[in-house]
Amino acid sequence: SPQLAIDPSPGAEVLTLQQRRALAAAAHAERSQPASPMFHESTDPTLEFFYHPRTLSVLVALVAGFLYVALWVDPSNDMLNTKWGLGALCSVFVVVSVVLFRDGPFIRPHPAFWRAVLALNVLYEMFLVFLLFQSKHTGRQIMQFFDADLGVELPERSYGEDCAVTWENIRNGMDIFVLAHSLGWFGKALIIRNHTMCWILSVAFELAEYSLAHQLPNFHECWWDHWILDVLLCNWLGIYVGMKWCEHFKMKTYTWHGIREIPSLRGKLSRAGAQFTPHSWTVYRWAPTRRFKSFAGFVLFAVLIMLAELNVFYLKSLLWVPPEHPLVTARLALLFLFALPSAREYYEYYSNPGCKRMGAHCWVLIATLLTELLIIVKFARGEFTEPFPRVVVVFWALVAAALAGFSLWQFALRPRLRRTPSRRSKKAN
Repeated sequence: SPQLAIDPSPGAEVLTLQQRRALAAAAHAERSQPASPMFHESTDPTLEFFYHPRTLSVLVALVAGFLYVALWVDPSNDMLNTKWGLGALCSVFVVVSVVLFRDGPFIRPHPAFWRAVLALNVLYEMFLVFLLFQSKHTGRQIMQFFDADLGVELPERSYGEDCAVTWENIRNGMDIFVLAHSLGWFGKALIIRNHTMCWILSVAFELAEYSLAHQLPNFHECWWDHWILDVLLCNWLGIYVGMKWCEHFKMKTYTWHGIREIPSLRGKLSRAGAQFTPHSWTVYRWAPTRRFKSFAGFVLFAVLIMLAELNVFYLKSLLWVPPEHPLVTARLALLFLFALPSAREYYEYYSNPGCKRMGAHCWVLIATLLTELLIIVKFARGEFTEPFPRVVVVFWALVAAALAGFSLWQFALRPRLRRTPSRRSKKAN
């Protein structure tokens, strides 16, 4: 076939209008593809209105909002103006990200929602980078920008003063954080989607609390608080309910009917509510003993989950933010939203040999957790002067040695020993 050229010149064929439209449509389809080819999903044709580009409408709404704020905000209040300005800055970034970012692994309730979640993760990471370059004193003053009552040293609270198994002590241990434990593990079950890994991390976190109790007093708990109230009651309840949800979504038949195809009002409302449920469900089969890459990915994923758990305790202790403060709750809620698509992208990169790069959600979340860790390392200087107990150092050294020894046996020595008898039998024949 003759070679086509866009610019007319002697001996070259000029593209027709139809051919140019076809090339433009192909280019638009390529730009609209998600970052990973594994995440192709179909949309409901009866809801196409919500999937058409609305960039000009969004721009008009954004400018109208700025106009309202500019005319009605009191210009004499500098602190209020600063907060409005920062809020507007974040809003612009989120809107631009929703318009320009690529789709992630999820499409429900709408791909734009998850693009906004990624934008919030980027904003949080940028705030952490700014906080990293401040002093500890300045970091605590920054917290007063969000709440003037912050910036005051927190009283130390220990849960292990009286460990007698009495109804009075058990009732004193049943505070709001019992519900937080269950809700937290319910969320982690939806993220991890694996019974075994949930229980490994549940036990590992209690061991981490034992190991770090000399630094954070609220980690000092009674044995029955660790293993009965936390692990066997709260964590079990959260993991059980969360995995039941996972089993429901796994066994559910996903047959999506358009709203206009449903005759009854009740059916239409049910379909509208189903828009906030998964479009499909992927079961995570980690299989860490299959090959060394799977084992290393399994361990890394567990370390990242533990890091996300421990960072919040150190940050609120170093920045003097009470555990019940809305900032702590907001951080946990945002991290849950960040982790849902990140875990899906991590599992795709972990299990699919055809996936050559990590998704944007996962990459940004890992950077966020590591930045939080750097802030903790910097601000912790001079705070925790007591050295680690010898038993803690020996225990975690044995755990590291066990992991290294298992990987050496499973992926190096055992396959070689299996090959040796087969070679001998071939030589004997």
